[in-house]
Amino acid sequence: MANHKSAAKKARRDIAARLRNRSNRSAMKTAIKRFLGVVSTGDKTAASIILPTTLGVVDRACRKGVLHKNAANRYKSRLTLKVNTLA
Repeated sequence: MANHKSAAKKARRDIAARLRNRSNRSAMKTAIKRFLGVVSTGDKTAASIILPTTLGVVDRACRKGVLHKNAANRYKSRLTLKVNTLA
């Protein structure tokens, strides 16, 4: 437990931030799983349609501080590559 008033406030803020980050990370993972499900069907047009939405969710997670910028770019690159390799 915190010994100072400011430390207690920091602990409360950390709890709120953790919940926010968990929500954003969960939304990102769900969007990626949905995208990978479409890619696994092999339908390039459907994957191309859902790709910008998925990349937007990854960008949003990056803006919110859930992901590092390089990690977000790595996700986006790999997801785009999956669409480009479809026949």
